[in-house]
Amino acid sequence: MGVFGPRKAMEGGAGMAGHQLAKTLSWPHLIALGVGAIVGTGIYTLTGVGAERAGPAVILAFAIAGAVCACAALAYAEMATLIPAAGSAYTFSYTAMGEVVAWVVGWSLILEYSLACSTVAVGWSGYLVGWIQSAGIHLPPALLSGPHAGGVVNLPAVLVALGVMGMLIAGTRESATLNIILVVIKLIALTIFIAMALPAFNGNNLEPFMPYGFAATEIDGQKRGVMAAAAIVFFAFYGFDAVATSAEEAKNPGRDLTIGIVGSMAVCTLIYMAVAVAAIGATPFTTLANSPEPLALVLRQLGQPTAAYLIALAAIVALPSVILVMMYGQSRVFFVMARDGLLPRSLSRVSKRTGAPTTITLLTGIAIAAVAGFFRLDEIAELANAGTLIAFIAVGACLMIMRRRAPDMPRLFRCPAPYLVGTLAILGCLYLFFSLPASTIARFVLWNALGLVFYFAYGRRHSLARISKE
Repeated sequence: MGVFGPRKAMEGGAGMAGHQLAKTLSWPHLIALGVGAIVGTGIYTLTGVGAERAGPAVILAFAIAGAVCACAALAYAEMATLIPAAGSAYTFSYTAMGEVVAWVVGWSLILEYSLACSTVAVGWSGYLVGWIQSAGIHLPPALLSGPHAGGVVNLPAVLVALGVMGMLIAGTRESATLNIILVVIKLIALTIFIAMALPAFNGNNLEPFMPYGFAATEIDGQKRGVMAAAAIVFFAFYGFDAVATSAEEAKNPGRDLTIGIVGSMAVCTLIYMAVAVAAIGATPFTTLANSPEPLALVLRQLGQPTAAYLIALAAIVALPSVILVMMYGQSRVFFVMARDGLLPRSLSRVSKRTGAPTTITLLTGIAIAAVAGFFRLDEIAELANAGTLIAFIAVGACLMIMRRRAPDMPRLFRCPAPYLVGTLAILGCLYLFFSLPASTIARFVLWNALGLVFYFAYGRRHSLARISKE
């Protein structure tokens, strides 16, 4: 037993009868899962939030966030093929460092995935409302935003979260196949946007390039600067960790996970840079700042109302794929924590018909719908980022620990320069974490304090790993 409690055996993915996930996914499903999660609300809606915090240098913020995520993705790829079990960073941490660290990471992942789903649901609602209003239809404002904006509940966000929950309960393979179709729609829409916005590129829109400087600094009660923007547009890049979470359901984990994680990151980084350059080059950043539908706004500014209408429609059709992947990842982390005894074991039951964890998916969907209905997009995204950054730091550490502890174990993907990549992932994520607003960090610390209370009151006493050691 290590200093942080018992560690999981390397083959920790096996479960007891009735607690095992069905192997239904191949590499096209996994690349689509990765691209489906990564290309979504971040590029469709957070471009405006990033521009408000960094000005034209939001382009640089995307590059920095992408570089940090690339290091984390390489670490994930090696760890996922070394330990092809459900749970991603939680399972890696349990194996490499011990139960207490695994709990903190798992609890942070629950926060990440839940709030990421809610963020996308709110972003989707923004596009839906803009699209409906552009057609001359006006819905009751009280049902279009939460109490923070003078409304009662963001009903479209609630409904899309519950709809995706229903799809996931229907089965993993069916959901993943639908996701491939939605991913293709998103990529076509972004390609059209780039093709229409780039010809209107105006170099004057990039001046001044860095109006708020590089470091995250407090200006008028809000953190601004390139790193402040990077800390929130970072949300636009993660999603590949949901591919690692699907390890237990991959038909050929070694090959499929490597292709899924590295492939989805490479495709998405190129797309993001092109979209950011096209958007900022075509429209002054002050116009884009905090728009709930920045890409559609750019096209309307360029006198292309039909294209703006179609881009918004593509976002409405395709953004639910991000909710699908994130809710999928959240339910799998919950599932593994329950299977390990840290949460009630009854939650890890899977459906005999679909091989998916129905009870957990139902609870997850209801919680996500509630958060989406009542909270603001930027606040939810920032808190989701805090959870993700902790998970990425843990995976960077796991990569280096397992290289030292088990250097000769077969690795179907070997991360190049593992100690350099792991260190860069940890330092980059720490810098981004402390670039988040102080209030976000305080909420995150409170969330984990509550989690540790639950762990010591329940999880520690029911842990299967601890019981088997005694």
